[in-house]
Amino acid sequence: MAVGVFDSGLGGLTVHQAIAARMPDLPLVYLGDNAHTPYGVRTPDDIFALTCAGVERLWSEGCDLVILACNTASAAALKRMQETWLPQGKRVLGVFVPMIEALTERQWGDNSPPREVEVKHVALFATPATVASRAFQRELAFRAIGVDVEAQPCGGVVDAIEDGDEMLAEALVASHVEALKRRMPHPQAAVLGCTHYPLMEGAFQKALGPQVKVYSQAGLVAESLEDYLNRRPEYRGSGTQSKFLTTGDPARVTAKATQFLRQPIRFEAA
Repeated sequence: MAVGVFDSGLGGLTVHQAIAARMPDLPLVYLGDNAHTPYGVRTPDDIFALTCAGVERLWSEGCDLVILACNTASAAALKRMQETWLPQGKRVLGVFVPMIEALTERQWGDNSPPREVEVKHVALFATPATVASRAFQRELAFRAIGVDVEAQPCGGVVDAIEDGDEMLAEALVASHVEALKRRMPHPQAAVLGCTHYPLMEGAFQKALGPQVKVYSQAGLVAESLEDYLNRRPEYRGSGTQSKFLTTGDPARVTAKATQFLRQPIRFEAA
C-alpha cells in the first residue's frame, strides 16, 4: 500500500523529505529504529538482525518496496539480505548505488563494465561500521577503475546531530576532515556516506574547501527511486496515508525529529 523508508534513527528523514518533495503523491511509511540507534558502532550480525526486523515491520504496513535510508544498514546488511533472506515479490534498495552512479556519471541501471572516470581521488565520510564494511569501495569497483578512495570513520557526529548539538557536530566534522586530509591532501570529491550528514553539508564543504565537490544522498536517492517506480509501477502502492513509526518513545522521537528537520512531524509507536 506504500513505500517503506527505514533508518536506524532520524537520519533517514533527509531521504524521506527529498522523496516526498519529488513525489508528493507517493504514500510513504517511515520507520526509525530509535530504540537501537546508532547502528554505526554495532557488529554486522547485529545490524543484519535489526534491519531485517525493521523491514518485516514495514512489510506488515503493506510496503513491498523498502528503501534502507541508512548507509550502515545498506553497507552491512543489504547484500546478505538480497542473497539469503528476501522472499519473492519483496524489494529492498539501498542508498549507496545512486550516489556512486552520480559520482561515476552513469545513468540509473547502467550495468556496463567499469571504466575510467574523471574523478580519481574521493574522500568518504561515514560511520565506523560503514567504513569497516568497504561496501562503498566494492560498489565503486563495479563501475569505475583507477579511483583512489580514502575513508574516514566519523565517530560522534551522528550522536551530536541527534542531540541537537550543532556546535559539537561542526567541531567533529572539522576534526574528521582534517584527519582525512592528512592522508589525502587534495580530494577531488567528497561523499557524505550517512543520511544524517546532509544537515552538516555546509560544515563539510567549509572544511574541505570550495574546490571539492560534495555529494549528498537525499536528492540522488529520490531521483533514483522515481526512475525505479517508473519502470516498476507495481511497487508504487495504492495507499493514501503516510505515517512515521518508531521503536523508541514516540513523544521523545517526535520532539527530536521536529528539531532535526525544523518542521513539525509526529511519530507513532511501531
